[in-house]
Amino acid sequence: MEDSKIIDLYWDRNENAIAQTAIKYGNYCHTIAFNVLSIHEDAEECVNDTYVQAWNTIPPQRPTMLKAWLGKVVRNMALNLWDKNHAQKRYQGMDVALDELEECVPASQTVESAMEDKELGKVISNWLRTLPEDDRNLFVRRYWNGDSVNDLASEWGMTPNKLAQRMFRLRNGLKAALEKEEVYL
Repeated sequence: MEDSKIIDLYWDRNENAIAQTAIKYGNYCHTIAFNVLSIHEDAEECVNDTYVQAWNTIPPQRPTMLKAWLGKVVRNMALNLWDKNHAQKRYQGMDVALDELEECVPASQTVESAMEDKELGKVISNWLRTLPEDDRNLFVRRYWNGDSVNDLASEWGMTPNKLAQRMFRLRNGLKAALEKEEVYL
């Protein structure tokens, strides 16, 4: 079913909207949540919470890109659950990806840094737009969706070591772009 028809079902308050969302985007949402949490049950909980969020938010919102909107919602829910339980050392899914980015993206630890975070987001978005499509997709899949290096390497037809080198070069490119825009660690 087309996204616009699924969104129309939400607007009509038709419960089939959730079923159609699950059919079309259930695996996608579960993959994002699992990549962050590394526990299937917790990932499933986030996916179900995403459906509830969609039901409660559409309407009044009308997402223009349903897949991206759902991905953002499920990722945020998974990250919130990850934060909540991280002190208990339950998750290892996102730790590696976040550690990789730690070298080139400054950590924000104060409320005052909210505006700086927005500016950082703009710089990263602008940098991503300069990349070839494959590099952009790899970067987003690794550091937004949390896909593993092994999975990406297999999908892109290369060894994990070769992909890790490519990701290293991308991170260095991001670091250079941040330094050019005077965003320092």
